[in-house]
Amino acid sequence: MTTAPPPQPFAYLNAPKAQLHGQVLGVFAQARERFTVHLRPEDVVAELRQAPEQQAFSLEAVGASLEQLVEWGNLRADADTGRVTSVEDFHRARYLYQLTRHGQAALRAVALYEEALGQRGQLQSVALADIAEQLGPLLALAEQEDPDPAKVHLALLQLADRFGSLADNAQAFMASLRRTVDFQDGDEEAFIAYKDRLVEYIERFIADLANRGAQIADLIDRLEVAGVGRLLLAAARREAVDAVPLGDEGADEAEADRARQAALAPALAAWENRWRGLSDWFLSRSSRRPSQAKLLRGAAVSAITGLVNTVAALNERRGGRSDRSADFRALARFFAEAPDDAAAHRLWRAAFALTPARHLTVDATTEAAWQDADLAPATPWGEAPPLEISPRLRETGSYERRGAPNRVADRTAARQALAEQVEREAAQTAAARARLATDGPVLLSALAGPDGLDTQEFRLFLAVLGDALSARVPGESESSAITGDGTMEVRLKLVDAEQVVEIRTVDGVLSGPEHVVEIIDLAPAGDPE
Repeated sequence: MTTAPPPQPFAYLNAPKAQLHGQVLGVFAQARERFTVHLRPEDVVAELRQAPEQQAFSLEAVGASLEQLVEWGNLRADADTGRVTSVEDFHRARYLYQLTRHGQAALRAVALYEEALGQRGQLQSVALADIAEQLGPLLALAEQEDPDPAKVHLALLQLADRFGSLADNAQAFMASLRRTVDFQDGDEEAFIAYKDRLVEYIERFIADLANRGAQIADLIDRLEVAGVGRLLLAAARREAVDAVPLGDEGADEAEADRARQAALAPALAAWENRWRGLSDWFLSRSSRRPSQAKLLRGAAVSAITGLVNTVAALNERRGGRSDRSADFRALARFFAEAPDDAAAHRLWRAAFALTPARHLTVDATTEAAWQDADLAPATPWGEAPPLEISPRLRETGSYERRGAPNRVADRTAARQALAEQVEREAAQTAAARARLATDGPVLLSALAGPDGLDTQEFRLFLAVLGDALSARVPGESESSAITGDGTMEVRLKLVDAEQVVEIRTVDGVLSGPEHVVEIIDLAPAGDPE
């Protein structure tokens, strides 16, 4: 007993007559859209001849293509007995052809692939408004004690469809925008004119995203508080009922319940995953996990900068200003016009300066002179003790004199001094950390106390304050952050943007809006760092 070979519905893409096979399958796809199931070979030929800009193929070529597509599993051939009028017609092979499920799947996959490649995408400001409008009724359903499952399911389906369109189009648009920013050659005049419209388009979307994004984030927060899980479970249960086939009249009800529960779990997981994607798109979980909307705004702003830089480069090129490629072409011409090898070598040294270098080293005598002079780091070389260089360095290329090697400098004292300095700075940092740590939330104006902050405390305070402010999401009044070394956590909440307070320090007075601040020392007890 022989088994049929597995279908190969994508084989036609790499076949010698791929163009003919593709056009024949296209005829069947169009016929299916017209609800026509079967086609004869002459019907396919007639459709090919009517199609604009299609190459004409003979009936024999189309028939061979149909047979090959049947062999690959794209089409199915059924005997055509409808036109049999004689015994000769009965024995002559006549077939009706129709698409198989493998052929339909291959056509859909190829069409989706070509659509994805050609999609430029768009930033859908209207989709943002639609999502905000759809979240409103969903919130009203979440606040009901017993919401209608049908309304919940329909609202979630519409929301998922609109959000999916927004995310896919934004991804495609940013990908096409990167290709536009990387513009090298083409119609420069059209590109510059297109740039102005594109920048205006992106700026308008950024403004809409900032406004609508804050509204959507607030609605998502309220939905999660109201219990969006109940809505997701209701939608999943409704889909699970449709997913379970009806059994026989004598089927066990307990077995049917187990089947529904088995279908419920993947449906609920799918809806929870969709909701997580929506919330992550508009809500920043932490400073290390910004929302996708925030990342999209950053990418759009960067794209505007890239467009401006590209246009500036094009204007410089059109204005005759030299760029790197023009410089290298001119340098290549200089090399080609060099009269001899010696001149070429001189040109090489002048252009690239890739000649051997003799680096100076600081000896122990110079180090001792610098330490005795107690020089500040910003001391100019001309005012520092000079570095004496042996004439042998110029004559022989070596600064070492002949004879016994120099004695190894004893750096024990220097290492001890560095260790003491590190220990002293660590103790100062630990003291500043203990000084700034609060027992709970306090007002920013009361943090410094009557004595103010010293230099070390103020420097550490500015560092943790900067981390907290940089982690704040636009439109929110609270933020928290952990310092880069993991030793402190700061929590900040704006009290009144109009109320300005002052913090006195040894270095001056810091002014800013009043906040409630909480600083937590995360370093282990007894660990200075």
